[in-house]
Amino acid sequence: MNFNIFDESESEVRSYCRSFPAVFANSQGSMLYDVKGRGYLDFFAGAGSLNYGHNDPDMIEAVVHYLRQGGILQGLDLHTEAKARFLATFRRIILEPRKLDYKLQFTGPTGANAVEAALKLARKVTDRHTIACFSGGYHGMSQGALAITANATKRSSVGVQVPGIVRLPYDGISLTDVNTQLMLLRDMFTKPGYGVDLPAAFILECVQGEGGLNCASNAWLAGVAQLAKEIGALLIVDDIQAGCGRTGTFFSFEGAGIVPDIVCLSKSLSGAGFPLSLNLIRREIDIWNPGEHNGTFRGNNVAMVTATVALEKFWSTPAFADSIAEKSAVLRATLLDALDGNDQISITGRGLMVGLRFVRPAIAKALSRQLFEDGLIIETGGPNNEVLKCMPALTIDSVLLEQGAARIVDATRAAMTPPSFARQNVCL
Repeated sequence: MNFNIFDESESEVRSYCRSFPAVFANSQGSMLYDVKGRGYLDFFAGAGSLNYGHNDPDMIEAVVHYLRQGGILQGLDLHTEAKARFLATFRRIILEPRKLDYKLQFTGPTGANAVEAALKLARKVTDRHTIACFSGGYHGMSQGALAITANATKRSSVGVQVPGIVRLPYDGISLTDVNTQLMLLRDMFTKPGYGVDLPAAFILECVQGEGGLNCASNAWLAGVAQLAKEIGALLIVDDIQAGCGRTGTFFSFEGAGIVPDIVCLSKSLSGAGFPLSLNLIRREIDIWNPGEHNGTFRGNNVAMVTATVALEKFWSTPAFADSIAEKSAVLRATLLDALDGNDQISITGRGLMVGLRFVRPAIAKALSRQLFEDGLIIETGGPNNEVLKCMPALTIDSVLLEQGAARIVDATRAAMTPPSFARQNVCL
């Protein structure tokens, strides 16, 4: 095989392959294998699109069976058997136990598609243009999604900026308490003199994946939800990376006791890494006209097959959520107990979405490179790539989880001087 084909033929825009320069051939569970047979422990999980690991055998078997029986591959938004099963399963296992009454809109294959549709619907429902977004937020690389993304470097590539965006401080950015933060937000939208237009929607992540694993408190989330209701704006929760169990519950907002108007889901929704995204829309605001928001690839039936398996296999009982909590506690405890005493590092995140934040950003990137050389795949995040992100599969074997955490600890100790770390648990 000519491995120069990538440099010769693929665009310079590729990125992950630069961080992890191997040619991969196979994968199973929490392991990736390159063409030479070397195994890599995966603490990246396809940027959060493989919450259930690589090639879950039940999902693979379901796909093989579906293909062999001539199942629909391209369904547009036609009624199909695979879609009916997914809709019924999602309603029975996810929505009804949580007393949520949402309709499902299939928006296209990517998370950015879901975000774009959510913004469009919010503006239609409220007849307002402005979208309120938050510092640290990341919502995708298409034009509308980029406009509400905080990272200036990512936004600079688009050239023309979409108007009608107001940026607000995310929870914990200022040194003030939650009540003061919420009071400032309320003043901005309810008192004259601030010059801020009433928004069509607030859009936020409960845990900011690309933003550096910043966590919003339940009190802050509840306060933003209440403010949105008071001023007639919608609340959109982007659960594309933090959803599907990544933070310990299926939805990242469950602990806050809020009911968003729109929830954006993608990444691990299909269960197996197939592209699938949708918006959960509060029934009262589903005012779309037929075909008003369209797209050819809105109905990935193969992805719906594996998504149905994932829901039935992992979410039919509370046991899976309990196992995530147990693994999260093990990962956090390993990092906290071993990385104690240095104010140059802190721990952030929730569930199995935990990171080490370094005062010196270069350390995080260097650790990612070193750990890859040692056979562990882990990425960085944050505005300066200062956070080393631990995102193993939710199904990871406990032994592999402990081994991976120990390797991160050892590599961090070797990289830091003095070899001790700060105990800081900022997201419980």
